[in-house]
Amino acid sequence: MDFGLNEDQETLAKYARDFLTNECPTSFVRRMMESETAHDQGFYSHMADLGWMGIAIPEEFGGGGMTYVDLGVLMEEMGRAVVPGPFFASVCLAAPLVLDAGTDEQKRAIAGGIAGGERIATVAYTEPSGRLDEGGIEMSATENGNLNGAKQFVLDAHVADTLLVAARTPAGVTLFVVDAAAPGVAITQQQTMDTTRRWCEVTFDDVAGELLGEPGQGWAPLERSLQRSIGMLCGECVGGAQKVLDLSVDYARGRVQFGRPIGSFQAVKHKCAEMLVDVELARSAMYYAAWAASEEPAELPLAASIAKAHCGEAYTRVASGGIHVHGGIGFTWEHDLHIYFKRAKVNEVFLGDPTYHRELVAQLVPA
Repeated sequence: MDFGLNEDQETLAKYARDFLTNECPTSFVRRMMESETAHDQGFYSHMADLGWMGIAIPEEFGGGGMTYVDLGVLMEEMGRAVVPGPFFASVCLAAPLVLDAGTDEQKRAIAGGIAGGERIATVAYTEPSGRLDEGGIEMSATENGNLNGAKQFVLDAHVADTLLVAARTPAGVTLFVVDAAAPGVAITQQQTMDTTRRWCEVTFDDVAGELLGEPGQGWAPLERSLQRSIGMLCGECVGGAQKVLDLSVDYARGRVQFGRPIGSFQAVKHKCAEMLVDVELARSAMYYAAWAASEEPAELPLAASIAKAHCGEAYTRVASGGIHVHGGIGFTWEHDLHIYFKRAKVNEVFLGDPTYHRELVAQLVPA
């Protein structure tokens, strides 16, 4: 494993930061928060034109043929900008699942459509029980693909063209491709803390679905794709935490109290040092998970759970610490810190909270 970024990855990070600084400032993020969908098609298409949608999609299916480490580099920069919209749902959740479970024709149609920016897809797997294991998938479907039931907290389903749905057939957990506009599909936005991305309830009333993979064999590819997605979510957490740390250090250097910059006070120094430790440990765990996603699948389950157990909490701690360093101004709507704090709190529980992943780590580590 290479513990540093190569020249191409450093170039990608620099270009992405420059682009997002210009095209996705916090004024744009705030507009998306107040909009009905949190999605701007022009911005989304621009990212597709840059090739970002297909970074980790093989060239034979219309992508760039790069690795999950490269995608992780991009996600770190997106986390710094709190990029709104369905990029994560489509590129980091749906594309890996299609590439794992789909036929070549489905990969070309769905993953290729995602890479080109013509198709937005998402994965519908969580249900009202809140369980994240195989037993939590209870929504019923017939073997020929008629789906009935409901999914909760489906990321950005309201702007998706394609839903990848996990349901239970007589053969077991099975995956289906569903047209989001199909008769019988109803999508309702749910109210959540972070409005830069939207979560939806999706109900299915005798909806026709196309089989994705083998009947009864859907859980294994779904689990693997979620583990790959965790590394990308952790990249977003690292980028957001790093931005909060940078804002806090700059503020501590410039804010004068009692005739001295507050950064000279021991309590503020210690707070910033603790934030730095959280960021650096999270970055190491995240890149290990991203590397395992591309290079060492056998290590991925443990690497993903280690990363998620730490990165989710670390981002929340850093965001909270940044508010403390900023003092009264940090609690205001006008300051940007609340945008990062809200994304941190949602990311902490998305794809499994730290307690859930610590339990998985305990199960995976040899006795």
